[in-house]
Amino acid sequence: MIALKTILFPTDFSDFSLHALDYAVSFSMEYGSRIVLMHVVDIFLTDPAYFAPYAPDRKDFEDFEKRAKERLEEIAGAKVPAGVPVEAVVTQGRAFAEIVRMARERKADLIVIATHGRSGLSHAMFGSTAEKVIRKAPCPVLSVKYPGHDFILP
Repeated sequence: MIALKTILFPTDFSDFSLHALDYAVSFSMEYGSRIVLMHVVDIFLTDPAYFAPYAPDRKDFEDFEKRAKERLEEIAGAKVPAGVPVEAVVTQGRAFAEIVRMARERKADLIVIATHGRSGLSHAMFGSTAEKVIRKAPCPVLSVKYPGHDFILP
């Protein structure tokens, strides 16, 4: 018998990820699980080679984290039914590494993550967060494709 006590749901706030939340909520209601809503403020933003001419400072990151926490709480209020235990967590780092770390820390039984279908140069440079999570996660991962989104092979 499968026991899903904790479901980790990382989000970048895109329509793709919010669609995947429906799956996390459905599993949560079926198994009586708690949901850990998570957003990662990516440290990639601090690299001036990619973010020039402006690199965010510590205050900017505090603002990013505060807004992300507020957004997670809004999403929880709007999309997670009353009675479903939910926790909102914001971390800072590389998205895939933080998701895997959080899965271990919270002893997640399942990660529900959206796919985006990047292709070509952007996929070669950055890879897919979902792919990396699937390869390195300590628990099963459900990757959810957005309806009508076509994947293009590189």
